[in-house]
Amino acid sequence: MNQDQLEELNKQELIEIILRQHQQIKELMEAFKKLKADHEALLMKFEHNQKPPTNSGNSSQPPSKDQKKNKPKDKRKRHHGPPKGHEKHERELVANPDKIIELHAENCKKCQCKLEHEAEKLVRVNQITELPEIRAQVIEVRQYEEVCPHCGMKQRTQAPDGLEMGRSFGARLESTVVYYRQEQHMSYQRTQQALRNLYGVIISQGGIDGIMQKAGEKAAHAVKEIEARIRQSKVIHCDETSSRVGGNNWWEWVFCSPHTVLHVIRFNRSMDVIQDVMGNHQAEVWVSDCYSAQMKAPAHQRQLCLAHQLRNLQAVVEIEPSTTWAKAMKVLFRYAIHLQKQRGEISPEDYKQQVARIERHCERLLARNMTEQHSRRLQKRYLKYRQCLFVFLYRDDVSPTNNVAERALRPSVVHRKVIGCFRSDWGVKAFADLASLIDTAELSGIHAFQAILNLMGSPTNPLLPIS
Repeated sequence: MNQDQLEELNKQELIEIILRQHQQIKELMEAFKKLKADHEALLMKFEHNQKPPTNSGNSSQPPSKDQKKNKPKDKRKRHHGPPKGHEKHERELVANPDKIIELHAENCKKCQCKLEHEAEKLVRVNQITELPEIRAQVIEVRQYEEVCPHCGMKQRTQAPDGLEMGRSFGARLESTVVYYRQEQHMSYQRTQQALRNLYGVIISQGGIDGIMQKAGEKAAHAVKEIEARIRQSKVIHCDETSSRVGGNNWWEWVFCSPHTVLHVIRFNRSMDVIQDVMGNHQAEVWVSDCYSAQMKAPAHQRQLCLAHQLRNLQAVVEIEPSTTWAKAMKVLFRYAIHLQKQRGEISPEDYKQQVARIERHCERLLARNMTEQHSRRLQKRYLKYRQCLFVFLYRDDVSPTNNVAERALRPSVVHRKVIGCFRSDWGVKAFADLASLIDTAELSGIHAFQAILNLMGSPTNPLLPIS
């Protein structure tokens, strides 16, 4: 419709045309918005498909979640078994075996002549390691009361340690229950089955519960000393992982020093947990990842976990294959870790020169003008935490990674996956306190069961021989 035609129309006709156009514009705008949303969704899907998949090599994802590929078939014909020239190793013989069985030939198999054993010689020795059948022993303690004929006072002899009146289970049995639950991550039902099948012990789930509560109360007293020693440590490794308590998400924190390990489980992941544990103590070096609460921990210096940074750099290499900056930073971090391991094998002067070379190279990389988004993001992080990258090169007692804390948390992750979640407040504290006690004892060379046995008290010696 041209201008002349519009001038011939009256006011009402013009209004109708404008209203129809307005409706058409409205419909077109709605269609445009829908098409724009579809385009953005397709663009996001395209970018996601272009991004390399996340795995344990380029992120903090655990290896258990990686997509396992089929192992490619080796076209070469490989010989199975030990390689050529491999020296055979056999189980060493015990110097003092518990029992010796001697095999003497009594008669000649050919002529049935009786042998006198005068000319025989030892030709072979074989040792078999076997477990005896273990059955729990029931010890009955009878306490008598007698009235003194002179003064009339009633007299009772107190039971020795491990045989207290009112006690139902001995220290070794209680330690076994705690070991199964805490270290082997066995459920109540499986613990019952193991005790019944292996030792012939019938115990209820309530009995197991009571033993775990008792162990938790004893461990709580021992953990006070561990907390005090953590607050005196110069170097602290810290990390956290999720935990389930009563169907809610909580957090398990671990604080590690060269001689102590402290586990705490709290409902939050904030700086308040660190302040509550550390009190007024300020560590010399705090080793952790880049989590904001960790970076606010009270310490004079901080060391970033380079294992995390290497994975982050690998992710950048996969996302931005053309960038050389991330590859160069990976090489630099790996060389720094290698240099720290070889510190005792080179002269102090050479070591200082190598450290200075690493620092100069790092400065050049951080000063490089970056245009790639992900590379620039990591570059900004390293500029912000520049003084937290190579603290381990200047101190013998600082590690370049936070593997110490991560290893301390792995049993808790296994426990969470097997058991599920904690259903009581005392169970949460008991697990954390027992984990602190066991991990600290293992740093001193005491294995888990012995540490639990020391906690539960002196075991009662068997009064009856084991059949």
